[in-house]
Amino acid sequence: MRASSMALPTKKRDITDAMEDSRNWDDFNFRDGDIVIDTYGKTGTTLVQQIVAQLIFAGSDEIYGPNISPIVEMRMLPRDSLLGMLEAQTHRRFLKTHLPVEALVFSPKARYIYIGRDARDVIWSMHNMHVNYTPAAYAMFNAHDPGDPPLKPPPADVRTYYLEWLATGALPGMRRGGVSLWSHVQGWWDVRHLPNVLLLHFNNLTSDLKGQIERIAKYLDIALDAALLPRILQHCSLEYMKGQAAKVEIFDRLLVGGGRTFVNKGTNGRWRDVLSASEIARCDQVATKHLTPDCAHWLATGELPKGGG
Repeated sequence: MRASSMALPTKKRDITDAMEDSRNWDDFNFRDGDIVIDTYGKTGTTLVQQIVAQLIFAGSDEIYGPNISPIVEMRMLPRDSLLGMLEAQTHRRFLKTHLPVEALVFSPKARYIYIGRDARDVIWSMHNMHVNYTPAAYAMFNAHDPGDPPLKPPPADVRTYYLEWLATGALPGMRRGGVSLWSHVQGWWDVRHLPNVLLLHFNNLTSDLKGQIERIAKYLDIALDAALLPRILQHCSLEYMKGQAAKVEIFDRLLVGGGRTFVNKGTNGRWRDVLSASEIARCDQVATKHLTPDCAHWLATGELPKGGG
């Protein structure tokens, strides 16, 4: 599956902020079959990294996907070290990014996987991560752009965090290069028909993990051994991934609770018992201002239009 005969998105701008530098992608040397996993964040990214890792490494007990699937634009590693590490990888590579389409180098050699999730669930999960960033994390992020307003801890109350995000489109206390969740999702929705783009949704990953693993394997042209599927499913379970994340030392520096905070609950709808009916509905109202109707419906439900839209 190559997309060289079709018009691909072109990079239109760079994003450089406290946490990311999209220019890292400019110097990345793509290989045929590279896999790029893209999300706005907190949508099941780690789960899909683990699924892909388990498919590539045939259900290995030793592979935790995020350990070998870095965020290419992340500024915690020097660019040369990051790109050198990726160049040295001899397995089929799978990379993580949070960049919108317009800031990403889009290659016909690669297969792209984009994951969506109800915006309310995204914000709930984002708040859990932001509220648990350690002082060391903020010091690390803010060291990259000392002249800019510093990143700062968010409101402790998740409802306040949600309502502020809803009013401004920005994550409270954080900078994401001026990228809103809405524009991020709409950009990928608009290129979903490309043959090297696959849309996934968190709802479907949680309700039918087996079916989604099979779907991903088919898209990536990876033969899935039915005998390995139970092991792959076990290695993609929440508790297994929590245990693996707990071994990642960098999480102990960045997050209170370490890796078990990073891989949080993996559930939806926690906002239902916190928000009023009008506050819940307001999210859908804002979405309709920024997303096409089919895209808004997919983001909230995981349901694609008949015929794929």
